[in-house]
Amino acid sequence: MTITRIICSLFMIGILLIGFGTSGDVAAQERSLLPSIAKGKGDKCVLPTDYMRRNHMDLLDHQRDETVLDGVRTKQFSLKGCVSCHAVKGSDGTAVTVKDPKHFCASCHNYAAVNIDCFDCHASRPGENEQLGGLRLKSKKKSVAALESYLGGKGNE
Repeated sequence: MTITRIICSLFMIGILLIGFGTSGDVAAQERSLLPSIAKGKGDKCVLPTDYMRRNHMDLLDHQRDETVLDGVRTKQFSLKGCVSCHAVKGSDGTAVTVKDPKHFCASCHNYAAVNIDCFDCHASRPGENEQLGGLRLKSKKKSVAALESYLGGKGNE
């Protein structure tokens, strides 16, 4: 056997060994690259899952506009409702915040490299105090007072 044949044979054996070692379940390997999406608490979402995956941002924006501009508050597309239903528990048994990669919203948004700015003002886990401008507020009454103060120009002093 020539040295070239020996090198080629060793190379082919190496390729085969690498192939056998990594082939495994290709589908499982591909699934592990996708985000881990936690299932909501209910039997089904407010709309079909595929629709919600593609359009949730538009629904939330529309809900925000109706609430802020027109004062219309419905529960079907409320961020609070989404957070309550899709809360993911951490190792301590409490819901994780959006800073945790297991958070329902963060799992997909991190995967897609999309910034989540909802939780700059809103609570990212159920039962957490509401926020306004980075300040945690204890009640809606204080939230309204803080907003009125801000809109009245008193918040910019």
